[in-house]
Amino acid sequence: MTWMGFRCLLPGRVSAGSVPAMSTLDDIFKAYDVRGTVPDQLNPDLARAIGTGFATFVKEEAAGWGEVCEGVIVGRDMRPSGVELVAAFAEGVAAEGLDVLDIGLASTDMCYFAAGSLGAPAAMFTASHNPAGYNGVKFALSGARPVGQDSGLDRIKVVAAEVLDGGRRETSGAAGSVTNRDVLADFADHVRSLVDVGRLAPLRVVADTANGMGGLVVPAVFEPLNIDLEIMYGELDGTFPNHPADPIQPENTEDLRRRVVEVGADIGLAFDGDADRVFLVDETGSGLSGSTTTAIIAAGILERNPGETVIHNLICSKAVPEVVREHGGTPVRTRVGHSFIKEVMAETGAIFGGEHSAHYYFRDNYRADSGLIAALVVIEQMSVKGKSLSELRAPFERYVASGELNTRVEQPLEVIEKVADHYGAAGIGIDRLDGLTVDAGDWWFNLRASNTEPLLRLNLEAADEQSCEARVAEVRSVMAG
Repeated sequence: MTWMGFRCLLPGRVSAGSVPAMSTLDDIFKAYDVRGTVPDQLNPDLARAIGTGFATFVKEEAAGWGEVCEGVIVGRDMRPSGVELVAAFAEGVAAEGLDVLDIGLASTDMCYFAAGSLGAPAAMFTASHNPAGYNGVKFALSGARPVGQDSGLDRIKVVAAEVLDGGRRETSGAAGSVTNRDVLADFADHVRSLVDVGRLAPLRVVADTANGMGGLVVPAVFEPLNIDLEIMYGELDGTFPNHPADPIQPENTEDLRRRVVEVGADIGLAFDGDADRVFLVDETGSGLSGSTTTAIIAAGILERNPGETVIHNLICSKAVPEVVREHGGTPVRTRVGHSFIKEVMAETGAIFGGEHSAHYYFRDNYRADSGLIAALVVIEQMSVKGKSLSELRAPFERYVASGELNTRVEQPLEVIEKVADHYGAAGIGIDRLDGLTVDAGDWWFNLRASNTEPLLRLNLEAADEQSCEARVAEVRSVMAG
């Protein structure tokens, strides 16, 4: 790898306070990333140890493939704590003899783009939609391949623990260097390359970036397009002074929905803090579910690429696989979570993958997710079809969903087994791909345990609102009985 940019010395050590207890490692290493409160759970000492762990992991992975890892990419979101944490992480990486390419402020999909286009592993410092007091790290191998609990996070954690316990010696040999590089323009070009910009109608777009990284990347992508763009809360501010950067909660899209109607916009875009997810609002101020957006994108992509495979996770609406089949594609159902989606995309060669949580993955984007690409594909479909978003969405909304309903229980796994026994005894089909899925034909539900709390997450879909409400009450009764 050749780092292009300004080469500089490693920053000095950062004052960090006390080393977290080992129990903190268990608290902050999640299924797909590292995440915790700053500075009590995540501080520079821990970031430095994680940097050592990540460098060790990527060198071992490269050696296993008969390759040599030369460096690591690192980016960060707008949270004030990110500057100090990235500096410490870079020290840990460089101490293992690897160079660090610091791309500075970035959205998560921009960091994945860097990992894919430059062929290097990457670490993105972000806590996504979490409140201001949090920070964290998302990891990728070269080519933007995901790193999850079973594909590297556990190994990074072991080395970090050794460092924190003082049981790991300094690596001999020369330390790596830190280089700065701006990849924003290249990323924006890449995003636009995945649609036919010549077909985009001069639509009016309002984007609420919630003081998150969308304030950097959305204008860069849209600037050369024939689009009338208005940005709400575009200033990068990790204290989130206007509203939380968590658009899955309806109250956080109220301002956007109101503004879309006020100005007569064609579409509204609500981004989360690290701008890898987008939620859509139509011209009437009504939001689209992740399933509906997945179906719209799948239909558009399959019209241009017939016969391809499309991935959907198991809490997506049944409308998604129906639409994929109707457009000549092959639907493949997966577990919830980006590492599972990306793994199955690689295995099947799928062109696109969607999650109900508004993560959208594209084969031509190194199988990584990008809210910006998803937004442009939907805008392209509106332009080509000559339809408003409310008209475009209508054929894809065939059922009524409960949304994700969380219930606190003392023994989540025992409750799941009780529900499985009940419906299994009734002769209704069940599967265990991810938690428990019960499919009665005209209605279905999935029940999954939270990874971090004593909660059960229920997602249910039925033919109409009355049936949905009745079936939710039924399942909750079985859970409580």
